[in-house]
Amino acid sequence: MERPLVVGVDGSDPALRALDWAVDEAALHGLPLRIVHASTWEHYEPPESGPDAAEPPGEQVLAEAVAGAAVERARCRRADVEVSAEVLPEEAVDALLREAHYAYALVLGSRGRGEVLGRLLGSVGVAVAARARCPVAVVRGDRAGLVGSHRSILLGVGEPAKSAEAVRFAFREAEARGCLLKAVRAWRCPAHERSDDPPLLAAQAQSYHDKQAAEQLDAALAETAAEHPAVTVRRTTVEGPAHKVLVHRAAAADLLVVGAGHRHGHFGLPLGRVAHSALCHADCPVVVVPERA
Repeated sequence: MERPLVVGVDGSDPALRALDWAVDEAALHGLPLRIVHASTWEHYEPPESGPDAAEPPGEQVLAEAVAGAAVERARCRRADVEVSAEVLPEEAVDALLREAHYAYALVLGSRGRGEVLGRLLGSVGVAVAARARCPVAVVRGDRAGLVGSHRSILLGVGEPAKSAEAVRFAFREAEARGCLLKAVRAWRCPAHERSDDPPLLAAQAQSYHDKQAAEQLDAALAETAAEHPAVTVRRTTVEGPAHKVLVHRAAAADLLVVGAGHRHGHFGLPLGRVAHSALCHADCPVVVVPERA
């Protein structure tokens, strides 16, 4: 059975933008789209009794309305995408992590409804991205990135043990979109090699680290690039903090793809600095791809 693309909705504008992006992504890959809305109304509204018992509680009506409106919007946008929806009676993080077991990917908006709730749902995106067993896309950024007008995908290539799945995901996206893949590996020259050495030795040290980064980048891409010969790849090595390099370059990309180590346990581990910075500051949608254990 084909795994669906799952999008979480709450009726907010960011969630609607995420829904639109998810519909287009599902159509691009020929995937069914599953819309989920997490609501805990059952925990706070006890069953009513008396003459009005047949009427559902107000929060239930609202939750079903949010899900129903999302389905209608998705079908109006792309009639060729198979769409289903469900209201899940649990907290958002728990619901989305359970969905991640059976999803091709999860899609979330960058913020939720209202100032306080927006901060909360922003943290939901980070928590889910840190612990989900499938790729998590957080839809954010300007209109150019959301509609794909840059015609390029940015891939941050980190340590080999945390990049293989992200590399594969990025190549699949670039091939499906027919766009350029920009693969970037950032590197840093150790402080003791920069501060005390004369200019010539410092330049040699920088050249060494740049060459090493280029070799690691080529090695990380080689196998997957051979499997996707139609994808045009632009390889770049840059001196600087990876989280700053990628956030800066994301302004000219339609999608930023980064890897993350596999999370274990209920609470897992926090996201690394690169993924966290991308989710909070990138000017385009971001996909965090977990590396398999």
